[in-house]
Amino acid sequence: MDKASVLKNVDTEYNNLLEAVKGLDNDQMTERWLDGWSVRDILGHVLGWERLMVTWLGRMASGERPVAEGEDYSDPDAWNAKFALEFAPISGSTVLANWQQAHMNFLKAAEALPDDRFGEKDGKPMTANRMLADNGSEHYKEHSAQILEWRKSKGL
Repeated sequence: MDKASVLKNVDTEYNNLLEAVKGLDNDQMTERWLDGWSVRDILGHVLGWERLMVTWLGRMASGERPVAEGEDYSDPDAWNAKFALEFAPISGSTVLANWQQAHMNFLKAAEALPDDRFGEKDGKPMTANRMLADNGSEHYKEHSAQILEWRKSKGL
């Protein structure tokens, strides 16, 4: 996929996740249900990855490798827990607002990448495509499906 298609996909799935959390009150946002996680925790960890992505995409736009030498993200579960814990004392609506701001920064960083950083090389998606799917569109899609299933089970 080219840059425009990747960004459109990110935008579509972002809006689907926003719609999945729309109308939830703080008690619903903080109810633990997904292996002990709440909607607030899910949004907090999505926000955490997006903040990292702003840095990584910025490095890519400068011609550097996304992840700095010596940084280790090979244990995503540990990072997920860290990000969720960071937002544990904050209301669900505040985490949602923080995520919306982080998402705008994420999009700006993605838009700043040159067009030639997108597409395929040797039949495989390029790094920008993979990063924006893994930490953007596919990430949102995974969590919106979980939240919608939970809402249905609760009659919300």
